[in-house]
Amino acid sequence: MLKKLASQTAIYGLSSIFGRFLNYLLVPLYTYYFTATQYGVVSEFYAYSGFLSVFLLLGFETGYFRFRSDNQNAYATALSFVVLLNLSIFALITTLNSTISDALNYANHHEYVLYFALILTFDAIAALPFARLRAENRALRFASIKIFEILLTVALSLFFIVWCPKLQAQNVAWITYVYSPDVGVGYIFLANLLASGAKFLFLSPQLFGFHVGFDWQLFKKMARYSLPMVVIAFAGIINEMLDRALLKYLLPFDNATNLAQLGIYSACYKLSILMTLFIQAFRYAAEPFFFSYAKNSDAKQVYARVLHYFSIFCVFIFLLVTLYLDFFKYFIGEEFRAGLHVVPILLLANLFLGLYVNLSIWYKLSDRTMMGAMVSLFGAGLTVALNFVWIPKFGYTGSAYATLVCYFAMAALSYLLGQKFYRVDYDVKSVLGYLILGVSLYLANDQLQPLLQWQTGFLATELMSLYLLITFFFERRRLKI
Repeated sequence: MLKKLASQTAIYGLSSIFGRFLNYLLVPLYTYYFTATQYGVVSEFYAYSGFLSVFLLLGFETGYFRFRSDNQNAYATALSFVVLLNLSIFALITTLNSTISDALNYANHHEYVLYFALILTFDAIAALPFARLRAENRALRFASIKIFEILLTVALSLFFIVWCPKLQAQNVAWITYVYSPDVGVGYIFLANLLASGAKFLFLSPQLFGFHVGFDWQLFKKMARYSLPMVVIAFAGIINEMLDRALLKYLLPFDNATNLAQLGIYSACYKLSILMTLFIQAFRYAAEPFFFSYAKNSDAKQVYARVLHYFSIFCVFIFLLVTLYLDFFKYFIGEEFRAGLHVVPILLLANLFLGLYVNLSIWYKLSDRTMMGAMVSLFGAGLTVALNFVWIPKFGYTGSAYATLVCYFAMAALSYLLGQKFYRVDYDVKSVLGYLILGVSLYLANDQLQPLLQWQTGFLATELMSLYLLITFFFERRRLKI
């Protein structure tokens, strides 16, 4: 079964890494073509969209996984509710568009709110068809649609940001019908919107290809199970996105400078993308795997092994980015590199997030979702408190440390509660050992590189090789090499 999980993770992971890498290539496009202040606008809207997306799904994606094997109406019930909810909220946002835009200080760009309302609607409704593909182990179709969406986003971004200004400079007549310089960063949103709409069309067989109906009694069961997941998801978004939503308001500068600081922090956050990609790919494959394998006699031993190998690979990613940061920094514009010091902090924070994803299976498999919600709320409380205290004092560096403290505390608390309610004998010493090894090698590189003045990357390669050799030495028996 571990091989099956690995193969599913590989399909989700390779497609996600490939797709997100293409999307990642948009970061240099944005940071080289737009100022930090303009990129701050983009970061702000995407931070808001993270919070809103939770309320547009209300946990029914996970609820579908929980009840799909018990009732054939689970998919139709969940999808019908999500469609009705999203159409209602979209109508409300459209009605209040002017008021919302004015409140956010974008009175001259009401289209930003409209674009995002449509993007969120498409994405929330599409979440259920994607969940169905995952549940049916149709990873290839899942991956192909995801990649297509990102390819289209990249193509449209290049068209609007690079090609259209050149065509306008050449006085091409038809360009005036599709391009206006006044839209500016709005073309980032428009490219996203058009790609989301195309993805929606490709999911039509999953959206309309079912023949069972809405089950009211099942809906109430799904709601009782799923609504605590909203608290968990909302708390997760607080932990992940609140810093970018608050920086504009808590930094002690003028609005333009605050947006510039937000843009720098957000661009540097993108340099932790490899860790985020792996965790996301793992989550896609692991959630249905954990549920389906729970009834097997060796389930808990398998879960322990999963965490063990997961931590080894996460430390590898941490070292790959931090040791070679002098190369990765060129993915963002020069103006944004003032924030590179937060990248190791954010990578380590996301590593602990990955551990938490593994450790949190106890509340999902024991149906203690409310207790899981309490863990997430605890983390969210830390995030809110630390950001309010540290942003005015330390700027976006305070936000980075707040993220690290939050995810570490959540992983530790989830482990302790899991040992009480769904005990799994994790190899804690091994996991902590690899973490300490990874951080030690990073600190060694940080201290030795300036002193030795070696060629950039030589010391990094030596330290990375040392990590791989140590890992091989301790894991050869487990892997029977």
